Formats: sequence, structure tokens, C-alpha cells
Amino acid sequence: MTPTLVRQHVSHADSTPRVDRSARARDWSEIQERMLVPLYEAVYERLEVGPATRLLGLRCGSGLALLLAAGRGATVTGVDDSSPERLALARERLPATAPHHAGEGTPVARGGRSGPQACAVAPHVDGGPRPVDGSARDAVGADTSGYTLLTVFEPIGCLAGDSEGLGGLLATALPRAGRGAAVVLAGWGPPERCATASVLRVATRLADPLRSARSWRPARRDDLEEVAQRAGLKPDGSGRVACPFGYADADSAVRGLLSTGLFDAAIAATDAKQVDKELTEALHPHRRPDGTVWMPNVFRYLVARVP
Repeated sequence: MTPTLVRQHVSHADSTPRVDRSARARDWSEIQERMLVPLYEAVYERLEVGPATRLLGLRCGSGLALLLAAGRGATVTGVDDSSPERLALARERLPATAPHHAGEGTPVARGGRSGPQACAVAPHVDGGPRPVDGSARDAVGADTSGYTLLTVFEPIGCLAGDSEGLGGLLATALPRAGRGAAVVLAGWGPPERCATASVLRVATRLADPLRSARSWRPARRDDLEEVAQRAGLKPDGSGRVACPFGYADADSAVRGLLSTGLFDAAIAATDAKQVDKELTEALHPHRRPDGTVWMPNVFRYLVARVP
């Protein structure tokens, strides 16, 4: 099965949302991804990311977090086989100065002080997690000292079961990290601190006919800590960061939120027009007199260490 832009529950073949994956990836890159810049910057500042940092970004998407780290002097590598469309945008963002073609089926983006570079190869045909060791050893830039920082900035705590998939991802990545390396996990903050939570509830309500395992759910207090514990990591601090979602207008807000994939189960249960309509209505309380949309949110991050 060809991998889709986002992971989703499919109850039968006809329930898969028909979406323009390239347009969705572009909306993510141009509208939505920047909403998390305060999170990226807060983590990089806390961990003093700089020339000595060797960063591996898991689920790196279209590469904005990698670009910001490279701007601080870090050597960065990103892997993400969930969306070839987003990864193609990462290649545009990190122009290839010396393209490196990794093992077959391994998407990768690279960059560093000597000049950012990126490479994206065809995704693994089954769309499942691809190990970052073994046949993909060259793709992740194995070196004797290992990575000093691993990040998973894709927020968990918004889809039922979204933290469970991190286990295998971390298991394949952690052997490439040096002892004491930092691992950063990110998630949504408490629903009462996230104005977007009221809008995301639309996804749950519309997806209910499918009883989707991929529908939105409120974040739990210990989501990140549970992931770290299962991976055998030692917690070493956490923080909260204000990441308001601001959009030029309601149309941009709808496109940005749809690009997250959090509404795909709702689209499968109803249809795209119905989701667009109800999402627009849910955004109404957050519209300002000038037509812009503003939703204050808080995101959490956890810093853990490789023992």
C-alpha cells in the first residue's frame, strides 16, 4: 500500500480520504509548521544547540526544525518515511550541495555548517517504519561519537494511540545515539491551555461513526513520560512553550489544520466538504474583527537521556 501523508485508520478500502497529498504537504510547510517554531527554539536554547551538536530529527517532515538547528551551526540529519511529499519540500528547504543517496527506501535530509544538503529517495513500499540502522546505516551518518541529540517534534497526545508508534521508532534510532545523548519528545499541553482543542473536537465528533483509532483525543499529563519510560530513557527535565496558532484568514486556518492529518478520520467518515464546513464554523469564536484567526496554545516537551 502506498504510504499516505498521514497515518490514519481505514475501516474499508473506500473510506480512505481522497486528498491532494502534495497540496497538503505544501499547506503544512507554508502555513502550519511555523506554528511550532517557538517549541523548536525553546528546545535548542535549553540544550545549547550549536556547532558541537549532531542532531537526528525523527519524523522531520518538511525540515523547518532542521533548518533552524543548522542555522545554529549544528550538523543535522532527518528521517521521515510517512510523507515523501513533505520530505521533497525539505530537500527544497535544504538545497542539495552534495546529495547523498541512502539505502533503498530510506528518506533522509542532511545539513550542517559546511552547507545544508538534503536527499529524499523513494519511501519504503509498505509505508511502515524504516530502521535507521542496518541497510540504512549510511543514511543516518553513523560515526564513532554518535548523535548527541534526537528529536521527535511531531506532537503526540492528540490522536488515540499516537504515542505507541514511537516505541519502534526510538528503538531503531537510539543505538545511533551516544551515551548521555538528549532525546526530546513533544506533545500538546493541557486542553484547557489549548484553544485549538475546541476546534479539534470536531474531528472526534465527525469521525465517531468509524470509531476511529486515529481520531483526536485530549492530551494526558504523562503521555511523554510514558513514552520515555517504555524506551528505557531517563527523564532530565521538561518545559512548556506558548505556540499560538495564528492565520491570515479562516481559509488559511482550515487549510493549515487539515494539513496536520488530524481530520482525516473525519473526512473518511463524512466527506471533505462537510469537514470544511464544520471546521470553519468551529473557528468562528477565534476570528478577530480584521478576519484573522488566533488561537493561544501551550505545548510540552520532555528532555530524556540515553543511559
